Amino acid sequence: MGAPLPISVLDFSPMRDGETVSDSLRRTVELAQLAESLDYRRFWFTEHHNVPRLTNAAPAVLLAHIASVTRLIRVGSGGVMLPNHSPLVVAEQFGTLAGLHPRRIDLGIGRATGGPGADSEIFRMLRKPPDARDRFKCDLDELLALLGERQADDAAYVPARGLDVPVWLLGSSTSSAALAGTLGLPFSYASHIAPDDLQVALHTYRKNFRASRTLQRDYTMVSAFIIAAETDTQAQDLLASIRPILMQWFRKTSVPLATDKVTTPTAAATPEQDLPYAIVGSPETVRSGIEAMVRKTLADELMVVTLIRDPAAARRSYEIVARICRNITREPARSTTG
Repeated sequence: MGAPLPISVLDFSPMRDGETVSDSLRRTVELAQLAESLDYRRFWFTEHHNVPRLTNAAPAVLLAHIASVTRLIRVGSGGVMLPNHSPLVVAEQFGTLAGLHPRRIDLGIGRATGGPGADSEIFRMLRKPPDARDRFKCDLDELLALLGERQADDAAYVPARGLDVPVWLLGSSTSSAALAGTLGLPFSYASHIAPDDLQVALHTYRKNFRASRTLQRDYTMVSAFIIAAETDTQAQDLLASIRPILMQWFRKTSVPLATDKVTTPTAAATPEQDLPYAIVGSPETVRSGIEAMVRKTLADELMVVTLIRDPAAARRSYEIVARICRNITREPARSTTG
């Protein structure tokens, strides 16, 4: 018999109009606690640098606090941008977190910088070499070795080495999908960034998958932009104010924030036309959209992205999605991803 579809939350910790950094982070804490009360499986944070009004520049710091004020929900990075960090520092941070909060810490790894404009500007501020992204595969191999069981007496010491720290590879391309498959890691695809490549990336991951100590079979999580409300009209009204932002996001152009004031186009297309993986509507509409997405992608988990400005409407959207997914089943997971 199948189990309820696992769902998670990806949070960006944005500052809304009139808010301070403290306000933004306090709201993120409240959202994590809400997600736990609604039985979401994971609460992940993005990593961004030099992006005005995003307060998630230090995922490990925020993770430590969120884990201390929740009890059961898994908390993680969605993800740590490895080109910005030393593999040893990442291993030390997340090994320590796993020691403090056993079996609750996820480490999602990305290859981007998490900053606007050219990578070179972020690398300059972080004191990283210009070719930092080119070292991604070597750095990832080193990180995985540091987190694994110590193999030799002269191997580097890492606190809490060998503890359960599931490593996910994140991506929005076929290259990251192929690497995740080759390494036998769970793969999380960002359909909110690159919807057009979703199906080919999942196919590439599964085609290249090799069983590992971590996974015996492929395991995928797909992000989905979801707005749920009591009626289709209410949900569409919530979407209208952020549609231009999502359009720029999906088209990979310069991205304003969901907190910025924008002008809604007078002749907007339907979500299906310009936002192919957006699921927006009443409980019935959202359930149909989630079921269709799961059938199409065969995803093992769903990660919910909701950029609604109104905190009360956002909370209601998460509540509706949680209720819906309790009645959508998938086959029981055959992995050790937590």
